[in-house]
Amino acid sequence: MGAIASLLVLMSFSPPPTSLAGYALMREAMAEIATWIFFPSFVLTLIAGLLAIAANRAYHDAGWAWVKLATGILVFAGSLHALGPIQAEAKRSADEVAGHSDPATITGSFGAEQGTLWTLLAVATANVVLGIWRPRLSGIRRHQKTGIERGI
Repeated sequence: MGAIASLLVLMSFSPPPTSLAGYALMREAMAEIATWIFFPSFVLTLIAGLLAIAANRAYHDAGWAWVKLATGILVFAGSLHALGPIQAEAKRSADEVAGHSDPATITGSFGAEQGTLWTLLAVATANVVLGIWRPRLSGIRRHQKTGIERGI
């Protein structure tokens, strides 16, 4: 969540593409945060959550754990959606600074990226709330008794 917030802050202070050197520097910083902080920490967190669900039998019937898993997978998919444009724009702006590309390829727009990051931040916050609050959601097996459990 901190990396997502950092990316949003950098987007809000990024100079326009007409100030190419500053824009390219900001885009490179954003790509580095996304590549080396956000994505690895998220993958590690997702794997740890999956292992926790697998290792702890109490989580197998906990509805909140399964909702938390689903929101975690949503954040993972959204992060892949957000990282691509961030890294692509960083490469385009670096190529333009080096004189290897056409200035028209630089979009300078953060609209879709910001929308995705705000959505990821909201879903990640809901994920944390689920982990702390742990609401009583119906478990998968709790209401599905087998014939032996019903006395058949």
